[in-house]
Amino acid sequence: MPRLVEVPGYVRFWTASAVSAFGSQVTGLALQILTAVTLSASATEVGIVNAARWAPYLLFGLVAGVVVDRCQRKPMMVGTDLARVVLLGAIPLLYALDQLSIPALCLFVFAFGVLSLLFEAATQSYVPQLVPKELLNAGYARVEQAGAVAGSTGPLIAGVLIKIMGAPLAVLVDALTYLISGLLLASVKAPDAVPSRGTRRSLADELREGLAWVYRHRTLASIALTSHAMLLFNSMVSTVFVVFALHELKIGEFGLGATYAFASVGAILGGALSGRVAKRLDVGATLIAFRLLAAIGWLPLVLAERGPWALASVSLAFFLVSLAIGTESPVEMSYRQAVTPDRLRGRMNATIRSMNWGMVAVGAPLGGVLADQVSYRFALWIGLSGAVIQALALAASRTRRARTTDELSCSTSDLAPDRAEATGRESKD
Repeated sequence: MPRLVEVPGYVRFWTASAVSAFGSQVTGLALQILTAVTLSASATEVGIVNAARWAPYLLFGLVAGVVVDRCQRKPMMVGTDLARVVLLGAIPLLYALDQLSIPALCLFVFAFGVLSLLFEAATQSYVPQLVPKELLNAGYARVEQAGAVAGSTGPLIAGVLIKIMGAPLAVLVDALTYLISGLLLASVKAPDAVPSRGTRRSLADELREGLAWVYRHRTLASIALTSHAMLLFNSMVSTVFVVFALHELKIGEFGLGATYAFASVGAILGGALSGRVAKRLDVGATLIAFRLLAAIGWLPLVLAERGPWALASVSLAFFLVSLAIGTESPVEMSYRQAVTPDRLRGRMNATIRSMNWGMVAVGAPLGGVLADQVSYRFALWIGLSGAVIQALALAASRTRRARTTDELSCSTSDLAPDRAEATGRESKD
């Protein structure tokens, strides 16, 4: 079996992903400082700018899947990368001309979100065209490891860049990373079939087809639904954690940074172990075991008390949760691609991803309300309990029978028996 480094184009694809992930970390911090400090925005305005970044996932997530399935993936990735170069490059230009305002920034960030949505849906669907099926898990794991490294080092380097250059010019650095990413992706030589125009139907029909594939599939349905629930409850915990750690545990800003560093280490280690674990346990057992670990892993945080062990407790929690997600996520991602036909991958990926981000948009404010109205610890217990319930629900579902040997099949046998007729056309592809 060939190694990933021997797969034509994968190293360039991975490098592009790593560079882009690092740049995104720079922009994430730079935009917050640009909004809150440079533009002297209120807390509400900061929230509006952040919401503008993720709103496209809720509004256009399903449509993006149809678009990706109708187009070649590589040109879309290159095009959205280059378009993001122009968008981000305009922000420091407008600032230099004294024309940058909160409404203008919201428009730019919203457009950036739309482009990112299309790019991510195309990227997830392109990997199976680039990497052999037996290397899919490893291929996704290496990409996630690159993201984890960027998550641990990016904010630190971003802080230095912002201090030296200022937030507007730091955004320009991210624009350059997208330029590098786009050029690298353009040079990748791999099959990228042109979707047949003869099979196209109306937008509504294709949307329904994508939703039916995800939510009526024998194993994908339970994977997707519990994934949505996991994001809902995890976002409650991670949102409450910041104020809980600062106000209740008193671990300070350094403690927050150390905690996130431990999370990154866990994610990197999880990605390294993912392939070995999947071979030993197979798909179903891996997803269930590590979803459960990701839920129970929050326990040291929920039980943490102010004192000398507070930082160790929360760091252990984030390490365990990130380790579990880092192990489980590549297995889930590769399995989803393996059992989904290429013409539906864009819709499948966009559907699950948009609903996941939708749950984050709900869970974050819900956790904050529970913390303010009841207590920090009550909100954390609700988040942990919900995470455990979704893991147990996954264990009781048909996903427990998922295997790496499950073939890429469009047959109606992969759909729930009572719903198979609705998408019977899948067996013809």
